Amino acid sequence: MASEREIFSLSGPLYLTAIDWRNTCHRRSIAASLVQSVYILERDRQQNRQGFNALAPPWWEFFHFHLIQVLVDNEDQSYFGAIYEYKFPNSHFHNKTKDNIHNQNQNQDQNPPKYVIAFRGTIAKKGNRSQDFKLDLRLIRDNLHNCSRFHIGLQVVQNIVQNHEVSDIWLTGHSLGSSIALLIGRNMVKTGIHLETYLFNPPFTSLPIEKFTKNEKLKHGIRITHSVLTSGLASAVDSCKSKSTNKSESFTLLSSWIPYLFVNPSDPICAEYVGYFEHKEKMAAIGKGEIGRIATQNSIRSIIGNAIGKDQSEPSHLLPCAYVAINSSPSPDFKRAHGIHQWWKPDLQCNYKLYQFR
Repeated sequence: MASEREIFSLSGPLYLTAIDWRNTCHRRSIAASLVQSVYILERDRQQNRQGFNALAPPWWEFFHFHLIQVLVDNEDQSYFGAIYEYKFPNSHFHNKTKDNIHNQNQNQDQNPPKYVIAFRGTIAKKGNRSQDFKLDLRLIRDNLHNCSRFHIGLQVVQNIVQNHEVSDIWLTGHSLGSSIALLIGRNMVKTGIHLETYLFNPPFTSLPIEKFTKNEKLKHGIRITHSVLTSGLASAVDSCKSKSTNKSESFTLLSSWIPYLFVNPSDPICAEYVGYFEHKEKMAAIGKGEIGRIATQNSIRSIIGNAIGKDQSEPSHLLPCAYVAINSSPSPDFKRAHGIHQWWKPDLQCNYKLYQFR
């Protein structure tokens, strides 16, 4: 029995009958819907819903996209991602609304993406939970870059980039899928490719200070202490290992990429991104930006691994810059605070801010 949330006509953004691709809220809703379609593709596969019984197609067809490839996990054969191609409809309308105040300068001449690569997150149900939970653990250990989903996703993105304009390509993902999209986006930046990227409820795998206390002064004090400790340890280890230059160069490269981050402060999985960027801004304001920069590039886990000679990747949440959208609408429980459905609600209240650090 299909749930209401799987059926586009019951829970999808039906109000988007006239799409303005310059409208940030429209682009957000479409990117989220395409991620949702990957979840439904996997549910269709598991329940053998085919043809007219399949529930996934309306989630992309409503926006004039075609499914051109499903990405399959080598371990459990589940569908974890998909590639969509946009097909221009016969008539194209633009609906200008007050939401345009959120548009960024770079999107004044925004066109539909030619291709969108979308990644779903964890499905905590039989048939998926085993492999998905293993990947969640990899994420916590900053080891997601060694999984097949990342390598498959990176390969298809590289193939599309080779044959099409970068401006025609979007990356998007939710939860675990946003971490995969983030890793792919970071790797592409290091080759000089900057993809428009939409990250919904991206996991923050370091200390979740944002959820520890509501006392802002205490949170700020904890973050300063953590930054000073992390920065000091990293500098000490790097001086012995001579690896600080590569990290600094990587950070500088990433500073030129500005993905969209969609976070809910009631979601403990992604809430720390709120304090993460606010803290970096405060550190820069008091003249301690360099400490914040070094702390951002490292985690205690990566520092320890570096010290004992173990190969360590960058922290999975490493992100110098972002357009951050914070959902300020009430979220009564974790399921709704972390769910993908919140991001296409017509009454969604979002606070937008650009964080950019060099």
